[in-house]
Amino acid sequence: MLRREPGLRIILRLWAYAVPYWKMLAIGLVSMLGAALFGMGSAFLAQIAVDVGLDPVLEGSSITFTGDRGTLILAAVLVIGFAIARGISAFAQTYISESLGQRIAYDLRNQIYDTVQRLSYAYHDKVQTGQIMSRATQDVEAIRMFMSMASLRLLMIILMIIVGVGGMFFFHWQLALVSCITLPFIAWRSWAVHRVMRPLWVEIQQSEARMTEVADEGLGGIRVVKAFSREPVEAAKFGNAAEEQRNLQLTQATLMARHAPMLQGVSGIQVAATVGVGAWYITQGSLAAGELILFLVALQLLQMPVRMLGFMITSFSRAIAAGTRVFEILDARSAVQEREGATPLVNASGHVRFRNVSFGYDNVSAVLRDIEIDAPPGKVIALLGPTGSGKSTIVNLLPRFYDVTEGSISIDGVDIRNFQLESLRTNIGSVQQDVFLFLGTIRDNIAYGRPEATQEEIEAAAKAARIHDFIMSLPYGYDEWVGERGVTLSGGQRQRVAIARTLLLDPRVLIFDDSTASVDTQTEFLIQQALATLMEGRTTFVIAQRLRTVMRADEILVLENGAIVQRGTHDELLEQEGLYRSIYDLELRDQEEALGDLAAAGAQHEAAGSEAPAVAEPAGGGGGGAS
Repeated sequence: MLRREPGLRIILRLWAYAVPYWKMLAIGLVSMLGAALFGMGSAFLAQIAVDVGLDPVLEGSSITFTGDRGTLILAAVLVIGFAIARGISAFAQTYISESLGQRIAYDLRNQIYDTVQRLSYAYHDKVQTGQIMSRATQDVEAIRMFMSMASLRLLMIILMIIVGVGGMFFFHWQLALVSCITLPFIAWRSWAVHRVMRPLWVEIQQSEARMTEVADEGLGGIRVVKAFSREPVEAAKFGNAAEEQRNLQLTQATLMARHAPMLQGVSGIQVAATVGVGAWYITQGSLAAGELILFLVALQLLQMPVRMLGFMITSFSRAIAAGTRVFEILDARSAVQEREGATPLVNASGHVRFRNVSFGYDNVSAVLRDIEIDAPPGKVIALLGPTGSGKSTIVNLLPRFYDVTEGSISIDGVDIRNFQLESLRTNIGSVQQDVFLFLGTIRDNIAYGRPEATQEEIEAAAKAARIHDFIMSLPYGYDEWVGERGVTLSGGQRQRVAIARTLLLDPRVLIFDDSTASVDTQTEFLIQQALATLMEGRTTFVIAQRLRTVMRADEILVLENGAIVQRGTHDELLEQEGLYRSIYDLELRDQEEALGDLAAAGAQHEAAGSEAPAVAEPAGGGGGGAS
């Protein structure tokens, strides 16, 4: 639910983004003032041309002109000059307005992206990507249009109305009353339409976000969609979202289609009334013909602001709706905050301790309870347990993706909340189950954490991760372009690229979500070799799914319902009755027997005097991914 802030406050907050560009804003205001003054000057010149240059005299039923031809020619030349000057001022105003809008949009988009990047996992757990993208694109574009086209023009409209109305009252207040009698109605009608348009534009912006969400989800899962032949269903979902957007846009278009012609009609009636009453005043001798021309030119200048009121209302309402959605992101505060006076984590040895740690995503239920872990440098901790037992939550607390609810986590005896977030996370390497590779080259992905790394360092990390030989077999080697999310690589290849990326960072604490259960045995062997190198000398937390990983661990923590119910080595836990023994009998015993068969086969090959078959890269890279 969006917070409802006063519209004026939203507009003032948007205007604050123009303050750094005050010089540009000042030039724009001067240009706008020039356009208004040159416009009004043309009206005064028209009056002089008629009253002095022509000086019409009504004699009976005929008009005699007794004016000064030189004055008439001079006034005509000046009108042309004023028109040119007004055009130049209008050009400067338009250019500067657009430039200002683009700069503000640039600042807003960068601020949104920076804010989203810094928000904790807790925020991203609740907000959909489509919503964020919609606000960074469509909403910012609406704000840009307001700042570039409507904001300065709003000031120009106000200025022109003040100058125009003031000038008319100065020359003939009675006729000015007639000319301005419809202004209160126009103001009331415009405000009434704005009150309807503001919530409507909020709905339109929200609808655009929902449409973006549907498109993003459907395209992101296109392989699943095609695998299950669900194209018609996804097309219908997007069609429904697009239909909602169309209906809302038609509603606002209908509203404005009714409003704009009404304003134009009222303006026409206003001009007709001015001409009629002005002609009567001329016959009464209380108004000169040139002054009536002045009134008509001034009214013509006021027609533009009146005609623009429809656009202004739409832009104003849309900017408030867009600003409300954008500021909802910018005002969001991360649940994980860096303490004032936090220090960098340097020269860490990697001694990690969890002391009475409890955690809950909300205040209702706890996900973890009284977690105690002591992991000195070089120790491997395996986390084992059923789905939802809290394994991933434990490893997410260590780099402060979330903050503990109770207790504390320390590295080298210092609470991690006392470290600067960037330095803390630099010292903690993570190889996640769902490996994410960025669109770019393999070199870019390996060097993601250390973009300044040399080619030799990148290759050394790739060799340690058992991926170098495969990379060199590609047509472009390390310059090979990987698809979106690394789709052109297999699962095993992505895993080893991620391991190389972490090795290059050289963290003291390592988190590894063991996902080798989804790859073949040959690829698992290569990943396990890479992991042996990766874990050497580092404090390691592993979410274990394979027996090899469990057996390598110095301590296995068995979790159930957010609590540690067993701890010990593989052999120690096998001797106990409990959850570990159940998991072993159900899932790990078959793996142990398979490992035994592989070992026996290798022994037979060795006894026969031949080498055991080398483990080679499977065709296409192995590992259950696209090749």
